[in-house]
Amino acid sequence: MGDQYPVKLTYLLIALMVVIFLAQNTTNKWVYFALIPAFIAKYPWMLLTSIFLHNGWNHLLINMFVLFLFGNYLERMLGSRRFIIVFILAGLIGNFGYLFTAPTPTTPALGASGAIYGIMGVLAVLDPFLIVYIGFVVPLPMILAVPAYALIDLVGLFTPSNIGHGAHLGGLVLGIAYGFYIRSKNKRIVY
Repeated sequence: MGDQYPVKLTYLLIALMVVIFLAQNTTNKWVYFALIPAFIAKYPWMLLTSIFLHNGWNHLLINMFVLFLFGNYLERMLGSRRFIIVFILAGLIGNFGYLFTAPTPTTPALGASGAIYGIMGVLAVLDPFLIVYIGFVVPLPMILAVPAYALIDLVGLFTPSNIGHGAHLGGLVLGIAYGFYIRSKNKRIVY
């Protein structure tokens, strides 16, 4: 089912986001590309561009580390074309999730977390017993880890924070749905 070629898009996405992050920190114009619910009708590209922005080094490094681990695996499994479809669609749906759960209409959102949660959702369906380490310590299969993260985000929706829990959940729902779609089309999944 996957490509016969080595992973390419995962590395390209990581490099692109690092370059954008460095550029983002040299100008204040990045605000025109972050997702600000109050301005979405005027600047609809924010739904896409905000996926590639990050709020500080920690945010960037955590997202890129998770993208490196799960993205590589999923891209090898599905191929580059299906992988980028998941990434972009999960990021977009995640951003719609943020629009409906934003604490205020002027609170900006940025980051690839919705897209990454989408990748995790696909993996929970296609390889449910893949072991991941929560907090680098606790081993859990994806089928348990993903609901644990979803529960954290559901609780987070009702707890004030600077985390886009709605984006996480939106991306995750898209990923799970896409995983079931792929599984229904491919009776033989190659890990």
